Amino acid sequence: MTNKKRIAILGSTGSIGTQALEVISAQQDRFEVALLVAGQNVDLLITQCLAYQPKTAIIGNPDHYAKLKEALAHLPTQVQAGEAAITEAVQASEIDMVLTALVGYAGLLPTIRAIEAGKTIALANKETLVVAGELIMPLAKKHGVAILPVDSEHSAIFQCLVGEAHNPIEKLILTASGGPFRGKTQADLAHITKAQALKHPNWSMGAKITIDSASLMNKGLEVIEAKWLFEVEASQIEVVVHPQSIIHSAVQFQDGSIKAQMGVPDMKLPIQYAMGYPERLKNDFTRFDFWKYPQLTFEKPDLETFRNLALAYEALAKGGNAPCVLNAANEVAVARFLKDDISFLGMSDLVARCLAKVPFVASPVYQDYVESDEQARRIATHNNF
Repeated sequence: MTNKKRIAILGSTGSIGTQALEVISAQQDRFEVALLVAGQNVDLLITQCLAYQPKTAIIGNPDHYAKLKEALAHLPTQVQAGEAAITEAVQASEIDMVLTALVGYAGLLPTIRAIEAGKTIALANKETLVVAGELIMPLAKKHGVAILPVDSEHSAIFQCLVGEAHNPIEKLILTASGGPFRGKTQADLAHITKAQALKHPNWSMGAKITIDSASLMNKGLEVIEAKWLFEVEASQIEVVVHPQSIIHSAVQFQDGSIKAQMGVPDMKLPIQYAMGYPERLKNDFTRFDFWKYPQLTFEKPDLETFRNLALAYEALAKGGNAPCVLNAANEVAVARFLKDDISFLGMSDLVARCLAKVPFVASPVYQDYVESDEQARRIATHNNF
């Protein structure tokens, strides 16, 4: 293979980004780094640029531009800063695939610009579809762009659907570990600390997604993402708590058959699958051993204790700008929880309050998403209990 796939990584210093670079290091005959983007972590971005020497490096926070520029002065790497630079850089001709792993709403506009430029999207930023799936999916079809999911659950569903294009989906089964508080009551959760919430039993992830997993909001966001990725209704998406995180998700077809994708919890596998699709590339990842998991168990999620999942289903059913409001309110709620500003259960209260207060827009365009996001963040930031 002479032509390497040229990858842009948006969010290169986060959990997904760093693991994507590990995949690239192990598959150097297949991939090369064209663009690295980080938000704040300039020191790690410098280290990555020295190792991979991308054509372009961008730091989201302009305050760190001078440090990045000086550190890379001896390299041919072009150094830029700011959100506008990111949205322009993803359109460059030397990029084949954009891995969008920026946290939250920040990934929306760069993804739109990359799609408009015809780039294949490896989507790790679920918020892009949560906020604006109604805009993103038609845009991808218009430009003939493939959106390849990187989330382990959506990658699992995508893998189960390969070769099944003409077989209608009866149900998608999204699995959830249940997080560190599985089985707890609301009384148990009343005084949860951020240190407790950041201890996920199976996955090593960034702080925001770890808190989302503890509150089950992450699963709610995944339900909304699945609706758009796989063109199903909310009633066709079932969440099943599976504490071992071995079955990553499954698809039930109209004949009742279920296909599931299994493996040890390792994000490098779905990252590599998206980057290498349609090929399955040989690797040295840990293999699943049945004898280490003699029992796989399943439970119903507790929607009364973990209200975020119920709120996500409600926002999806309502449609319009409601999922955008849900996402923005949750981003602020998580940030406030991590600052000890609100309680663990208070996050759900805050999200519910924003959903009730932000005006509903039934058929939003891009500017409506921008305004809804701003309104929700303003309410969530200044709302006290």
